[in-house]
Amino acid sequence: MVATQDLALPGYFRKRLVLGGEHLPMKGPVLLAPTHRARWDALMLPMAAGRRISGRDCRFMVTRTEMTGLQGWFLHRLGCFAVDQDKPSLTTLRFALDLLASDQQLVVFPEGRINRDDDSIVLEPGLARLAQMALRQGVQVPVVPVGLAYNPARPGPRSRAAICFGPALHVAGRGRDHTDHFNQRLVEGMQAAEQAARRAVGRPMECL
Repeated sequence: MVATQDLALPGYFRKRLVLGGEHLPMKGPVLLAPTHRARWDALMLPMAAGRRISGRDCRFMVTRTEMTGLQGWFLHRLGCFAVDQDKPSLTTLRFALDLLASDQQLVVFPEGRINRDDDSIVLEPGLARLAQMALRQGVQVPVVPVGLAYNPARPGPRSRAAICFGPALHVAGRGRDHTDHFNQRLVEGMQAAEQAARRAVGRPMECL
């Protein structure tokens, strides 16, 4: 925490802004659904929502390919665990559900990859299905859309960064129609949060 929050982030970014903190639940389970714009996202989220803010760590569900080598060693110590996007194992899903059942804070990047361009947000179905599985087990999990932004888009030393939390959403029901409807609402929430973050760093999206 000292290395990342007190040294790395202040040493690299000249400005780090947190918006919409009132939307972050301080107790109970929560799923954070951030846009994925840079590898710095994994440090920005604990800065804005981690132990010093909410009293609990951010536990990240990341792709298996990211958990290899030196990067994997580092991510593991940030609270990350791997998932096979194409065929998630029952062990991984149970672990994620156990975290939520014990009122932990789970981070899932629903786009599934870093998107540095201004392309439309396209979500994988995994996050919605995870929230639906938790609901079937009697755990209603608020899903908080999160937007991250940097200026420039590929952040360099002394650049600016911002993170914005949007109002929480809740899944209702299951099945493809419910999943599609929820994901559409989540896309809208993530876009609004990211636009707020981008305005804060002076790089608003023209399309919104």
